[in-house]
Amino acid sequence: MNVNDLALTLEPNVGPINIVQLLAEFGSADSIYEVGAWELARVGLRESLAEQICRKTMHRQAERELEYVRKHGLTAVASTDEDYPPMMREMADYPHVVYVMGDVGVLGRRCVSMLGTRKLSTYGQTMCDRLVRELAERVPDLCVVSGLAFGADVNFHRAALRYGVPTVAVIPGALPEIVPAQHSRIAREIVEQGGALVSEYHSNSKQNGNFYLARNRIIAGLSAGTVVVEAPHKSGALETAELALGYDRVVMAVPGRATDEVAWGVNGLIKSNRAQMVCSGEDVIRAHMWDIDVEEIGARPVRQVAQISGDAAGLLTFFESGNAVSVDDLGERTALGHSVLAPILLELEFAGRVKRLPGGLYEKLS
Repeated sequence: MNVNDLALTLEPNVGPINIVQLLAEFGSADSIYEVGAWELARVGLRESLAEQICRKTMHRQAERELEYVRKHGLTAVASTDEDYPPMMREMADYPHVVYVMGDVGVLGRRCVSMLGTRKLSTYGQTMCDRLVRELAERVPDLCVVSGLAFGADVNFHRAALRYGVPTVAVIPGALPEIVPAQHSRIAREIVEQGGALVSEYHSNSKQNGNFYLARNRIIAGLSAGTVVVEAPHKSGALETAELALGYDRVVMAVPGRATDEVAWGVNGLIKSNRAQMVCSGEDVIRAHMWDIDVEEIGARPVRQVAQISGDAAGLLTFFESGNAVSVDDLGERTALGHSVLAPILLELEFAGRVKRLPGGLYEKLS
């Protein structure tokens, strides 16, 4: 990455798709700045923009940007660099330069983008934790990607930190500023624990209302697949899922109750066959077809196991090893009603302590 790379991204009215087309034709930013305006126009660039590039008016600002990067401990990575995220090169509108705070290497790991609604339910929080925990147990080179927003995003980041998984937060603004500012502490923890913060925005970027949509395309593009946990009909999470589909990536959704507004979007993705239904980390692995080689790599230890409440631990004592039991049987043994038993059984199921069987039966797992 050099000044030419930065200057190319600073050119007014020259967007990512223009740059992708120019790089496909000329190979590098250096070569783009060496050719004449007529050659640039030949690949579809407007004549005025071709002449603008040839004047090299943005190089002084690019030099200042390079100094800004050094001053704030960032790393600027160009798409022609070896450590540029490989999955992002497959995007038709990939950003030519991304700014990274933290370990650039994690961008080349087995990335999964995980996101959802800002108004996350207790069920949604449980599923965020469960998915990351179960993936952490099976995928040694896992990296969780999200957007650091309130709700599902920050829950996925926290789960990744909890289980010792590197996580990447894509920021809708120029680093080192954090958006939202309330998540500055967790952003710092992400970097300290081997993850990274990523943005395509330079220090003089002016918000025009499109930062979040552009950010979402990077979240979708960094990973082989995108998981959505809870989303209403209109949400940024669904927009990201649509972007992922456009990049021919695997899209997965955790089903929710039909009566819950936060589940309408994810249930719609599943119903329309635009997303694979996933209920566990194992489902996510199989959706990516990772189960073939993850077995060979072996499992990795996780930092923490899921804890269960005292009520859940007490209910386990009413199970007999090897024998399935119905909710009615548990009700008779415990003198508890269905409305009390249902959330406790759900907690035990999410914690991997019991397994639900056909016919409404439950079996205790060892």
